[in-house]
This record gives sequence, structure tokens and C-alpha cells, in this order.
Amino acid sequence: MRIRPRTRAVGRGPRGALPACVALTLLSVVAACRVDLPPGAPTTWPAASAGRWQWQWQLSGVLDPTVDADVFLLDPVATTAAQTAELRSRDRRLVCHVRVGSVLPTDPDVNRFPAAVRGAVSRRPQSRWLDVRQWDSLRPVLADRFRLCRGKGFGAVALADADGYAHRSGFPLGFDDQLRFNRRLAELARSLDLSPGLVNNLAQVAALAPDFDFAVNEECVRLDQCARLLPFVEADKPVFHVEYAGSPTDFCVTTVGYGFSSIRKERELDAWRIPCPVP
Repeated sequence: MRIRPRTRAVGRGPRGALPACVALTLLSVVAACRVDLPPGAPTTWPAASAGRWQWQWQLSGVLDPTVDADVFLLDPVATTAAQTAELRSRDRRLVCHVRVGSVLPTDPDVNRFPAAVRGAVSRRPQSRWLDVRQWDSLRPVLADRFRLCRGKGFGAVALADADGYAHRSGFPLGFDDQLRFNRRLAELARSLDLSPGLVNNLAQVAALAPDFDFAVNEECVRLDQCARLLPFVEADKPVFHVEYAGSPTDFCVTTVGYGFSSIRKERELDAWRIPCPVP
């Protein structure tokens, strides 16, 4: 059964395309490396609330700040400081979506990644995997991406594409190479007052759950892999889960039972969502 939304938010064009003014703003920020970080601490996730957070994941379309969710996972470039300020005024927790293991040619900071660290095509057209063994080359760029998040008022960061070792990246990446890189990123996030979260990468969840504060997962029900996220649940850390197909009536029974915060979304990740009930 496929549920279609009745209405859609207005899109912003092809995935990854950004208004020129936004791109130039980011370019000047990451190139100059002069982001003033506001005071504050990383987002906390009280153990008593694990599994009870309603959440929203929006990376395209016009941001809807009125969505009834406690947690918003957003694109730090497309989201303005005014929008994050409005959401914070509503007591929303803000998570910044950052691709740490890949780069797109449309990324304003793409030229800061040396050609030698750009590998094979990643999940998205024209996107390239990064050689995560080259920490000295990657750290300054990724640190500036994190600073952009903090400067816009986010209190947490979700690390996407943190599993290049499991794909044909163009580099001889091993499990331990990826593990070392991901742990370094979690430490880097904390040093910038950001709570680190892991996106997917189920094969490393057991090893990385102590290093991360929360997990974000796509389609563990469809893939029959939800049990692999239990190290987060058992540590009273939230798991934010999304399915792109099927009826919430069916998959919510499974994921709420596991203790996840689950929603049904379209793959475009616009404003539309159907949340699972929380206990």
C-alpha cells in the first residue's frame, strides 16, 4: 500500500541545487573560516525521553516550521538563521544534516577537497566518495561544515555517507579506516558543541553506539535490519527512523515496539510526513 500526500511543498529544483546567494554565502563562510559560534551546549537527549521524540526530516521544499515535531533534521545551507531562530523559539531541537564521506560538484566548498581524495561515484549522480583515510585533508573542510551548523543555531549534527568502506568508493577502505574516521568526527563535533548522530551504517552501529548520541535510519523495516539498531536503544539513546513505502499502520507496530521514533516520508524529504504514535 502506497500513501500519497494530498499536497506538496514547493520544491527548490533539482536535488542539491541551491540559490546562488545561499551558495555564495556558504562559500565565503567556509573559505574564510571565521564563523562566530553562539554560546550554548550540545543538544542533550534525556534517557527518559528516548523513543518519545516526534521528529521531522526535511531537505527539500519550503520549510514548514509548524510541523508538530520535537526534532527537526535540516539542510544547514538551505536553512536560514532566521528559520532556526523561529524553530528554537518553539523549543524545537535542531539537527544539522552533513554529508561527511562524499562531495557533490555543486557543493560550495568542493574545491577545498583535493582531487586525490575524491573517488568513485557515490549514491547521488555526480557525487564522489571521499578517502576517509586522509584525515588531515578532510578535517579542515568538515570542521567548517560543522561550524556553519553551530553558527546557524543547530545543537546536533547527523553524519551522512559515513559508510564509504562498504561501497565501491575507489579507495581500499577497510572497516577500521571507517571506524577511525567516524570516531574522529564524533569527537570533532563535540569539540564544537554539537551532539553527534550516526546516519545508517548499520554494520558499525555496535562499535559506534558509545561514541554517538543518536542514530538516524532509513528503511530498516523494509530491509529487515531494525534489530541492528538496538545498541542505541539499550543505551537509552534515540533512534530516528523513516520508511519511504508501506503503511504506517503496519511498520509502526514494529518500530515503536523497538523503541524508535518513526515517520513515513517521501524520498524527496519535503515537508510531508506521517508520524507513528509515541508511547
